Amino acid sequence: MKRVCSLFALLASLSFLAKAQTAEQALAFERQGNFGEAAELWIAVTQRNPQDAGAFAHLGFVLAKEQQYQEAASSYRKALALNPGMPGAELNLGLAEFKQGNYRAAAPAFKSALTADPSSTQARILLGMSYYGYKEYALAAEYLDPVSRAQPGNLELHEILVECCRWLNNAACGKEHFEQIMKHDPNSAAAHILMGEAYDGLGQSSKAIAEFEAAGAISPNEPRVHFGLGYLYWKLREYNEAKREFESELSADSSNALALAYLGDIALKSNHTDAALSLLGRATKINQDIRIAYLDLGSIYLREQRYKDAQAAFHRAVILDPSQTDAHYQLGRLYQTLGLTAAAGQEFDLVQQLYQKSAEKVAKNMALRLH
Repeated sequence: MKRVCSLFALLASLSFLAKAQTAEQALAFERQGNFGEAAELWIAVTQRNPQDAGAFAHLGFVLAKEQQYQEAASSYRKALALNPGMPGAELNLGLAEFKQGNYRAAAPAFKSALTADPSSTQARILLGMSYYGYKEYALAAEYLDPVSRAQPGNLELHEILVECCRWLNNAACGKEHFEQIMKHDPNSAAAHILMGEAYDGLGQSSKAIAEFEAAGAISPNEPRVHFGLGYLYWKLREYNEAKREFESELSADSSNALALAYLGDIALKSNHTDAALSLLGRATKINQDIRIAYLDLGSIYLREQRYKDAQAAFHRAVILDPSQTDAHYQLGRLYQTLGLTAAAGQEFDLVQQLYQKSAEKVAKNMALRLH
Protein backbone atom coordinates (compact mmCIF):
# COMPACT_ATOMS: atom_id res chain seq x y z
CA MET A 1 0.00 0.00 0.00
CA LYS A 2 2.86 2.34 0.90
CA ARG A 3 4.43 1.57 -2.49
CA VAL A 4 1.16 2.45 -4.30
CA CYS A 5 0.91 5.76 -2.39
CA SER A 6 4.54 6.51 -3.17
CA LEU A 7 3.90 5.81 -6.85
CA PHE A 8 0.93 8.16 -6.92
CA ALA A 9 2.98 10.83 -5.15
CA LEU A 10 5.81 10.38 -7.65
CA LEU A 11 3.45 10.63 -10.64
CA ALA A 12 1.78 13.74 -9.17
CA SER A 13 5.18 15.28 -8.58
CA LEU A 14 6.29 14.54 -12.14
CA SER A 15 3.04 16.00 -13.53
CA PHE A 16 3.52 19.17 -11.47
CA LEU A 17 7.12 19.50 -12.66
CA ALA A 18 6.05 19.02 -16.29
CA LYS A 19 3.42 21.75 -15.96
CA ALA A 20 5.89 24.09 -14.27
CA GLN A 21 8.53 23.46 -16.92
CA THR A 22 6.02 24.08 -19.73
CA ALA A 23 4.90 27.33 -18.12
CA GLU A 24 8.52 28.41 -17.62
CA GLN A 25 9.29 27.67 -21.27
CA ALA A 26 6.19 29.60 -22.35
CA LEU A 27 7.26 32.59 -20.24
CA ALA A 28 10.76 32.40 -21.72
CA PHE A 29 9.40 32.49 -25.27
CA GLU A 30 7.04 35.31 -24.27
CA ARG A 31 9.91 37.42 -22.91
CA GLN A 32 11.94 36.76 -26.09
CA GLY A 33 9.05 37.98 -28.23
CA ASN A 34 8.54 34.54 -29.74
CA PHE A 35 4.78 34.76 -29.31
CA GLY A 36 3.81 31.94 -31.66
CA GLU A 37 5.87 29.37 -29.74
CA ALA A 38 4.65 30.84 -26.45
CA ALA A 39 1.02 30.50 -27.56
CA GLU A 40 1.46 26.79 -28.33
CA LEU A 41 2.94 26.16 -24.88
CA TRP A 42 0.28 28.21 -23.06
CA ILE A 43 -2.40 26.21 -24.88
CA ALA A 44 -0.73 23.04 -23.59
CA VAL A 45 -0.73 24.45 -20.05
CA THR A 46 -4.45 25.34 -20.21
CA GLN A 47 -5.28 21.90 -21.58
CA ARG A 48 -3.50 20.24 -18.68
CA ASN A 49 -5.09 22.60 -16.16
CA PRO A 50 -8.31 24.25 -17.38
CA GLN A 51 -8.57 26.08 -14.02
CA ASP A 52 -5.33 28.04 -14.48
CA ALA A 53 -6.57 31.62 -14.89
CA GLY A 54 -3.05 33.00 -15.21
CA ALA A 55 -2.26 30.68 -18.11
CA PHE A 56 -5.38 31.84 -19.96
CA ALA A 57 -4.39 35.47 -19.36
CA HIS A 58 -0.90 34.83 -20.73
CA LEU A 59 -2.41 33.00 -23.69
CA GLY A 60 -4.63 36.02 -24.39
CA PHE A 61 -1.59 38.31 -24.23
CA VAL A 62 0.53 36.34 -26.73
CA LEU A 63 -2.43 35.79 -29.08
CA ALA A 64 -3.07 39.56 -29.08
CA LYS A 65 0.60 40.11 -29.93
CA GLU A 66 0.04 37.79 -32.90
CA GLN A 67 -2.99 39.94 -33.83
CA GLN A 68 -5.35 37.03 -33.22
CA TYR A 69 -7.72 39.31 -31.35
CA GLN A 70 -10.84 37.16 -31.42
CA GLU A 71 -8.98 34.21 -29.86
CA ALA A 72 -7.26 36.57 -27.42
CA ALA A 73 -10.61 37.94 -26.26
CA SER A 74 -11.89 34.40 -25.72
CA SER A 75 -8.82 33.56 -23.57
CA TYR A 76 -9.22 36.71 -21.48
CA ARG A 77 -12.89 35.89 -20.87
CA LYS A 78 -11.90 32.42 -19.62
CA ALA A 79 -9.28 33.98 -17.33
CA LEU A 80 -11.84 36.40 -15.90
CA ALA A 81 -14.42 33.65 -15.43
CA LEU A 82 -11.88 31.82 -13.26
CA ASN A 83 -10.55 34.95 -11.53
CA PRO A 84 -12.90 37.95 -11.92
CA GLY A 85 -10.53 40.31 -10.14
CA MET A 86 -7.42 39.51 -12.15
CA PRO A 87 -5.43 42.77 -12.55
CA GLY A 88 -5.21 44.03 -16.12
CA ALA A 89 -7.39 41.32 -17.64
CA GLU A 90 -10.46 43.56 -18.18
CA LEU A 91 -8.34 46.23 -19.86
CA ASN A 92 -6.68 43.66 -22.12
CA LEU A 93 -10.04 42.10 -22.97
CA GLY A 94 -11.33 45.54 -23.92
CA LEU A 95 -8.29 46.14 -26.13
CA ALA A 96 -8.76 42.80 -27.90
CA GLU A 97 -12.40 43.68 -28.69
CA PHE A 98 -11.56 47.30 -29.56
CA LYS A 99 -8.93 46.26 -32.08
CA GLN A 100 -11.53 44.11 -33.85
CA GLY A 101 -13.84 47.12 -34.06
CA ASN A 102 -16.21 45.50 -31.54
CA TYR A 103 -16.72 48.76 -29.66
CA ARG A 104 -19.96 47.73 -27.99
CA ALA A 105 -18.26 44.61 -26.58
CA ALA A 106 -15.16 46.58 -25.56
CA ALA A 107 -17.03 49.22 -23.52
CA PRO A 108 -18.12 47.00 -20.56
CA ALA A 109 -14.57 45.66 -20.20
CA PHE A 110 -13.08 49.16 -20.14
CA LYS A 111 -15.77 50.29 -17.70
CA SER A 112 -14.85 47.44 -15.34
CA ALA A 113 -11.17 48.39 -15.70
CA LEU A 114 -11.97 52.01 -14.87
CA THR A 115 -14.08 50.98 -11.87
CA ALA A 116 -11.14 48.93 -10.61
CA ASP A 117 -8.76 51.87 -11.13
CA PRO A 118 -10.60 55.23 -11.39
CA SER A 119 -7.27 57.03 -11.91
CA SER A 120 -6.49 55.14 -15.14
CA THR A 121 -6.45 57.70 -17.95
CA GLN A 122 -5.93 54.89 -20.46
CA ALA A 123 -9.10 53.07 -19.41
CA ARG A 124 -11.08 56.33 -19.40
CA ILE A 125 -9.95 57.31 -22.92
CA LEU A 126 -10.55 53.82 -24.31
CA LEU A 127 -14.02 53.69 -22.74
CA GLY A 128 -14.87 57.08 -24.23
CA MET A 129 -13.52 56.03 -27.62
CA SER A 130 -15.57 52.82 -27.49
CA TYR A 131 -18.75 54.84 -26.91
CA TYR A 132 -17.70 57.14 -29.76
CA GLY A 133 -17.10 54.06 -31.95
CA TYR A 134 -20.71 52.93 -31.66
CA LYS A 135 -22.16 56.45 -31.75
CA GLU A 136 -23.07 56.94 -28.10
CA TYR A 137 -21.83 60.51 -28.31
CA ALA A 138 -23.19 61.74 -24.97
CA LEU A 139 -21.41 58.94 -23.10
CA ALA A 140 -18.25 59.46 -25.17
CA ALA A 141 -18.20 63.13 -24.21
CA GLU A 142 -18.86 62.30 -20.55
CA TYR A 143 -15.68 60.23 -20.31
CA LEU A 144 -13.44 62.11 -22.74
CA ASP A 145 -14.17 65.66 -21.58
CA PRO A 146 -12.36 65.34 -18.19
CA VAL A 147 -9.27 64.00 -19.98
CA SER A 148 -9.33 66.89 -22.46
CA ARG A 149 -9.36 69.36 -19.55
CA ALA A 150 -6.40 67.61 -17.95
CA GLN A 151 -4.62 67.47 -21.34
CA PRO A 152 -5.51 70.76 -23.08
CA GLY A 153 -2.82 70.18 -25.70
CA ASN A 154 -4.33 66.86 -26.85
CA LEU A 155 -5.71 68.20 -30.13
CA GLU A 156 -6.91 64.80 -31.37
CA LEU A 157 -9.10 64.47 -28.29
CA HIS A 158 -10.54 67.96 -28.81
CA GLU A 159 -11.32 67.11 -32.44
CA ILE A 160 -13.25 64.00 -31.35
CA LEU A 161 -15.14 66.04 -28.77
CA VAL A 162 -16.04 68.66 -31.39
CA GLU A 163 -17.56 65.80 -33.41
CA CYS A 164 -19.48 64.55 -30.36
CA CYS A 165 -20.80 68.04 -29.65
CA ARG A 166 -21.89 68.43 -33.25
CA TRP A 167 -23.86 65.18 -33.17
CA LEU A 168 -25.41 66.29 -29.87
CA ASN A 169 -26.33 69.70 -31.35
CA ASN A 170 -24.42 71.32 -28.50
CA ALA A 171 -22.89 74.43 -30.07
CA ALA A 172 -21.43 75.78 -26.82
CA CYS A 173 -19.60 72.52 -26.14
CA GLY A 174 -18.22 72.40 -29.69
CA LYS A 175 -17.08 76.03 -29.50
CA GLU A 176 -15.17 75.37 -26.28
CA HIS A 177 -13.16 72.51 -27.75
CA PHE A 178 -12.66 74.28 -31.06
CA GLU A 179 -11.17 77.25 -29.19
CA GLN A 180 -8.69 74.91 -27.50
CA ILE A 181 -7.58 73.64 -30.91
CA MET A 182 -7.16 77.17 -32.26
CA LYS A 183 -5.26 78.19 -29.13
CA HIS A 184 -2.68 75.43 -29.40
CA ASP A 185 -2.36 75.14 -33.19
CA PRO A 186 -4.24 77.87 -35.11
CA ASN A 187 -2.56 77.03 -38.42
CA SER A 188 -3.19 73.29 -38.40
CA ALA A 189 -5.17 71.68 -41.21
CA ALA A 190 -7.52 70.19 -38.62
CA ALA A 191 -8.31 73.66 -37.26
CA HIS A 192 -9.24 74.94 -40.72
CA ILE A 193 -11.39 71.85 -41.36
CA LEU A 194 -13.28 72.39 -38.12
CA MET A 195 -13.71 76.09 -38.91
CA GLY A 196 -14.99 75.11 -42.35
CA GLU A 197 -17.50 72.72 -40.82
CA ALA A 198 -18.60 75.45 -38.42
CA TYR A 199 -19.19 77.90 -41.31
CA ASP A 200 -21.08 75.18 -43.18
CA GLY A 201 -23.32 74.71 -40.14
CA LEU A 202 -24.03 78.44 -40.21
CA GLY A 203 -24.90 78.28 -43.91
CA GLN A 204 -21.86 80.33 -44.94
CA SER A 205 -20.68 78.13 -47.80
CA SER A 206 -18.12 80.49 -49.37
CA LYS A 207 -16.29 80.89 -46.04
CA ALA A 208 -16.49 77.14 -45.46
CA ILE A 209 -14.91 76.44 -48.86
CA ALA A 210 -12.13 78.94 -48.13
CA GLU A 211 -11.31 77.15 -44.86
CA PHE A 212 -11.19 73.72 -46.51
CA GLU A 213 -8.98 75.11 -49.28
CA ALA A 214 -6.65 76.53 -46.61
CA ALA A 215 -6.52 73.10 -44.96
CA GLY A 216 -5.67 71.52 -48.31
CA ALA A 217 -2.89 74.05 -48.90
CA ILE A 218 -1.32 73.17 -45.53
CA SER A 219 -1.77 69.41 -45.84
CA PRO A 220 -2.96 68.21 -49.29
CA ASN A 221 -3.38 64.62 -48.10
CA GLU A 222 -5.23 65.49 -44.89
CA PRO A 223 -8.22 63.12 -44.46
CA ARG A 224 -11.61 64.79 -45.03
CA VAL A 225 -10.22 67.82 -46.90
CA HIS A 226 -11.24 66.77 -50.41
CA PHE A 227 -14.43 65.09 -49.24
CA GLY A 228 -15.37 68.23 -47.31
CA LEU A 229 -14.81 70.42 -50.35
CA GLY A 230 -16.69 67.97 -52.54
CA TYR A 231 -19.64 67.94 -50.16
CA LEU A 232 -19.79 71.74 -50.07
CA TYR A 233 -19.74 71.95 -53.87
CA TRP A 234 -22.37 69.18 -54.00
CA LYS A 235 -24.65 71.21 -51.70
CA LEU A 236 -24.20 74.19 -54.02
CA ARG A 237 -25.06 71.90 -56.98
CA GLU A 238 -21.66 72.55 -58.53
CA TYR A 239 -21.35 68.92 -59.49
CA ASN A 240 -18.27 69.06 -61.71
CA GLU A 241 -16.23 70.62 -58.91
CA ALA A 242 -17.74 68.20 -56.40
CA LYS A 243 -16.86 65.22 -58.60
CA ARG A 244 -13.26 66.41 -58.89
CA GLU A 245 -12.89 66.64 -55.11
CA PHE A 246 -14.56 63.28 -54.39
CA GLU A 247 -12.26 61.63 -56.92
CA SER A 248 -9.26 63.27 -55.23
CA GLU A 249 -10.44 61.84 -51.91
CA LEU A 250 -10.69 58.38 -53.46
CA SER A 251 -7.19 58.70 -54.90
CA ALA A 252 -5.93 58.97 -51.32
CA ASP A 253 -8.41 56.46 -49.88
CA SER A 254 -10.13 54.14 -52.35
CA SER A 255 -12.37 52.74 -49.58
CA ASN A 256 -13.95 56.08 -48.64
CA ALA A 257 -17.59 55.00 -48.76
CA LEU A 258 -18.99 58.54 -48.46
CA ALA A 259 -17.00 59.75 -51.46
CA LEU A 260 -18.22 56.72 -53.45
CA ALA A 261 -21.83 57.38 -52.43
CA TYR A 262 -21.79 61.05 -53.43
CA LEU A 263 -20.04 60.25 -56.71
CA GLY A 264 -22.84 57.74 -57.27
CA ASP A 265 -25.41 60.44 -56.58
CA ILE A 266 -23.72 62.77 -59.09
CA ALA A 267 -23.70 59.96 -61.67
CA LEU A 268 -27.42 59.39 -61.06
CA LYS A 269 -28.15 63.10 -61.45
CA SER A 270 -26.22 62.98 -64.76
CA ASN A 271 -28.34 60.00 -65.94
CA HIS A 272 -25.37 57.63 -65.85
CA THR A 273 -27.35 54.86 -64.20
CA ASP A 274 -24.84 52.01 -64.63
CA ALA A 275 -22.02 54.07 -63.14
CA ALA A 276 -24.31 55.15 -60.30
CA LEU A 277 -25.27 51.54 -59.51
CA SER A 278 -21.63 50.49 -59.40
CA LEU A 279 -20.53 53.37 -57.15
CA LEU A 280 -23.51 53.12 -54.81
CA GLY A 281 -23.15 49.35 -54.56
CA ARG A 282 -19.47 49.69 -53.62
CA ALA A 283 -20.37 52.31 -51.01
CA THR A 284 -23.01 50.16 -49.30
CA LYS A 285 -20.71 47.14 -49.22
CA ILE A 286 -18.20 49.20 -47.23
CA ASN A 287 -20.66 51.10 -45.04
CA GLN A 288 -24.31 50.19 -44.50
CA ASP A 289 -25.14 53.51 -42.80
CA ILE A 290 -24.99 55.97 -45.72
CA ARG A 291 -28.53 57.14 -46.23
CA ILE A 292 -28.13 58.86 -49.60
CA ALA A 293 -26.77 55.65 -51.12
CA TYR A 294 -29.90 53.68 -50.21
CA LEU A 295 -32.21 56.50 -51.29
CA ASP A 296 -30.53 56.65 -54.70
CA LEU A 297 -30.45 52.87 -55.09
CA GLY A 298 -34.16 52.75 -54.29
CA SER A 299 -34.86 55.36 -56.96
CA ILE A 300 -32.94 53.34 -59.56
CA TYR A 301 -34.63 50.08 -58.57
CA LEU A 302 -38.06 51.74 -58.70
CA ARG A 303 -37.33 53.06 -62.18
CA GLU A 304 -36.20 49.59 -63.27
CA GLN A 305 -39.31 47.97 -61.71
CA ARG A 306 -37.19 46.01 -59.21
CA TYR A 307 -39.83 46.65 -56.59
CA LYS A 308 -38.60 44.36 -53.80
CA ASP A 309 -35.11 45.82 -54.03
CA ALA A 310 -36.55 49.34 -54.10
CA GLN A 311 -38.65 48.67 -51.00
CA ALA A 312 -35.66 47.29 -49.09
CA ALA A 313 -33.50 50.28 -50.05
CA PHE A 314 -36.12 52.86 -49.09
CA HIS A 315 -36.79 51.08 -45.80
CA ARG A 316 -33.08 51.22 -45.00
CA ALA A 317 -33.06 54.96 -45.77
CA VAL A 318 -36.02 55.46 -43.41
CA ILE A 319 -34.31 53.49 -40.63
CA LEU A 320 -31.19 55.64 -40.97
CA ASP A 321 -33.22 58.86 -40.61
CA PRO A 322 -37.00 58.58 -40.12
CA SER A 323 -37.36 62.38 -39.95
CA GLN A 324 -36.58 62.93 -43.66
CA THR A 325 -39.53 63.14 -46.01
CA ASP A 326 -37.96 61.92 -49.27
CA ALA A 327 -37.72 58.20 -48.45
CA HIS A 328 -41.30 58.17 -47.09
CA TYR A 329 -42.50 59.89 -50.26
CA GLN A 330 -40.68 57.38 -52.47
CA LEU A 331 -42.15 54.50 -50.49
CA GLY A 332 -45.58 56.02 -51.04
CA ARG A 333 -44.98 56.14 -54.78
CA LEU A 334 -43.79 52.53 -54.73
CA TYR A 335 -46.88 51.36 -52.84
CA GLN A 336 -49.11 53.28 -55.27
CA THR A 337 -47.45 51.48 -58.18
CA LEU A 338 -48.05 48.13 -56.45
CA GLY A 339 -51.69 49.01 -55.78
CA LEU A 340 -51.17 49.11 -52.00
CA THR A 341 -53.39 52.13 -51.45
CA ALA A 342 -53.54 52.00 -47.64
CA ALA A 343 -49.76 51.65 -47.25
CA ALA A 344 -49.20 54.48 -49.75
CA GLY A 345 -51.61 56.68 -47.81
CA GLN A 346 -49.75 56.04 -44.56
CA GLU A 347 -46.46 57.12 -46.12
CA PHE A 348 -47.96 60.28 -47.67
CA ASP A 349 -49.57 61.13 -44.31
CA LEU A 350 -46.16 60.79 -42.68
CA VAL A 351 -44.72 63.17 -45.26
CA GLN A 352 -47.35 65.77 -44.36
CA GLN A 353 -46.75 65.33 -40.63
CA LEU A 354 -42.99 65.71 -41.06
CA TYR A 355 -43.43 68.86 -43.16
CA GLN A 356 -45.71 70.29 -40.46
CA LYS A 357 -43.20 69.50 -37.70
CA SER A 358 -40.44 71.12 -39.72
CA ALA A 359 -42.51 74.27 -40.27
CA GLU A 360 -43.38 74.46 -36.57
CA LYS A 361 -39.71 74.11 -35.64
CA VAL A 362 -38.73 76.94 -38.00
CA ALA A 363 -41.47 79.17 -36.59
CA LYS A 364 -40.41 78.39 -33.01
CA ASN A 365 -36.77 79.22 -33.77
CA MET A 366 -37.77 82.50 -35.38
CA ALA A 367 -39.88 83.39 -32.35
CA LEU A 368 -36.97 82.65 -30.00
CA ARG A 369 -34.66 84.88 -32.03
CA LEU A 370 -37.17 87.73 -31.94
CA HIS A 371 -37.86 87.38 -28.20
